[in-house]
Formats: sequence, C-alpha cells, structure tokens
Amino acid sequence: MANSLSNNSKCHVMVDVEFGQPIPSALMFAAGVVGNIVALVLLEVRRRRTSPSLYHILVTALLMTDLLGSFSVSPVVLTAYARGKTLVGMNAGKELCAYFGFSMTFLSLSTLSIVSVIALERYLSIGRPYFYERHLSKLRGYITVALIYLGSILFCVAPFLGFGAYVQYCPGTWCFLEMSHKKEGKDQVYIGLYASFILIVITSTVVCNISVIFHLVMMQRKRKARRSGEYARSRYRRSLSMSEEVEHLLPLAIITVVFICCTFPLVLRVYINFTGSHTDTSHDDLVALRLLSFHSIINPWVFIIPSIVRIIWRKSRKPQKSSMIWGKTHASVTGGEPCCAVTEPPK
Repeated sequence: MANSLSNNSKCHVMVDVEFGQPIPSALMFAAGVVGNIVALVLLEVRRRRTSPSLYHILVTALLMTDLLGSFSVSPVVLTAYARGKTLVGMNAGKELCAYFGFSMTFLSLSTLSIVSVIALERYLSIGRPYFYERHLSKLRGYITVALIYLGSILFCVAPFLGFGAYVQYCPGTWCFLEMSHKKEGKDQVYIGLYASFILIVITSTVVCNISVIFHLVMMQRKRKARRSGEYARSRYRRSLSMSEEVEHLLPLAIITVVFICCTFPLVLRVYINFTGSHTDTSHDDLVALRLLSFHSIINPWVFIIPSIVRIIWRKSRKPQKSSMIWGKTHASVTGGEPCCAVTEPPK
C-alpha cells in the first residue's frame, strides 16, 4: 500500500521526464490528424452529392471533436518530451496540467457521448424507421451535440471548484482525473460518477450496435428468401441495397469491438482502485488512459475503411454500373423509373 502511494505521489509531482519516447506520441498525433482530415473530406464529398442528414451531422461532430483533441493535447505532450520537462515542471502553478486534464476529460466525455448518440440514431433509423422519420430531424441533431458539449464542460469544471482533481501521470506527459484509491470522499465520488457514466455509455452503445447488426442480418435473410421469384431488375436493386448494408455492418462491428477495448479498461481501473487491493496502480492507470486516447485516433479510420470498401465494391460491379449515375439510374436499367437512390445510409 505504501509503495502504491509513493509511486503515485512521485508521478504527481515529478518535474523532469525521466523515461518514455516521443515517437509513439508523434505517430498517434499524425494518425489522428490525417485520419480525421481524410474522413472529413470523404464525408464532405458524399454530402455534396446528397442533402445533409442527421447521420452526417453527428459523424461530422464526432470527427471534428476528435480533430480538436489531436490539436489540443498532442502538441503539449511533444513539447514536454522536447523540453524534458513534465506538465507540472513547465509551470509552477500547474495550469498546464489542469488544462491537459480538462481537455482529456472533456474530449473523452463528448466523443463517447456522440458515438453513443450515433449508435442510437442508427438503431432508430433501421429498427424504428417510422418513429425516426416523425420525431428526429437535423435541428435536433445540432441541439443534441450542443447539449453534449455543454454537459461535458460543466462536468469538467467541477475539479476547479474542489470536487475531484486533475493530477499528473507518469512519465509526466499526461494529466487526468485522480483515479487513485488514496483519495477519499468527494474526489472518489467524482471519479466514480465519471466511470459510471462511461459504463452506461458503453452499455447503451454496444446494445444499439448489436441491435442494428441483428436487423441488418435479418433484412438480408428475408431478402434471400424472396430471391427466387424476383426479376433481374429487383436482383440489381438488392445488390445495391446489400452493399449499403455491408457498408454500415462493417463499421458498426468494428466500432463495437474498439469501443469496448478502448474504454472499458479505464472503468475497470477506477473500480479496482476503489478497493485499494493493488500495491502499484500507476502503470495500469497509464495503460488505461492510453487506450482511451487511442479511441479518438481509431474513430476516423473506422469511417474511412467502409468508403474504401464501397469504392472497391463499385469497381467490381463496373459492367453493371456503366448505365448508372449517382443517386439514380438510366431508364435502360430501370425500365424508365429510378430503382433506388444510393445517396444516403440505409434508414
């Protein structure tokens, strides 16, 4: 127990970066910036071919938040390595550590909340389409994102008012909420609230994504059951619809796995620290924090990969697509009527 306290206390007050390499942090920064910019460009290209949807608004908000995170915290880490000074060591008042802790907490809360809202939007659009069309709109999407940002800011301000604390973690290039079991009373309540909220977000996101995947699989099974009595034009329509379903099935499956792997360890660390049963928590806490930061870096690539898959799919169907334009088909394919609109994610 004493060893745990001494290790944590040393990490909290150390002023020199004694170990660690800047290369992993630089690679994470580059991957986050490049991934989010590429994903935003692809999303904007697609948006220009269609009218903006609630899904596009939420995904854009997610990518912009991740990009903001890359630019707001990663340069601080690289500066600490370059100067050989920790966040606490670079200024006497620990303002930089407080800024970093606030940014990390705000970005984690807002990013995970938006991901959860996207999962709920996909579930309603596919599983409850009538409710979706009647009650959800782009305006409500903007309001939801604004409320997420406001709620995250209000929560993250609490440590400045004495409820919770931002502390430095080894090797001195990270600051986040105090997760050690040595804190008592309101500080433990605060980190417990944070971990419990993240656990609720994880659960709701996973349930919604699994429900969407289930609905997509059932839709495809029903489609196969009707396939024998369909004409060629209907088969063509089904192949296009299936490509859209796969386009959403793949990222949802990846998001679900990544979401659990990157966020649940932090929740687990907080609850384990409550017990005070581990003698050394600093290393495990740092691993959990790094996994949490990986989530915002992986997010954009989850949306980029399906776009690449879609391009490959269309290239492989080039002979049948020769008479097709974006959003509608020529009369020679459809018999004078448009068969489908390949402009929006399936809803």
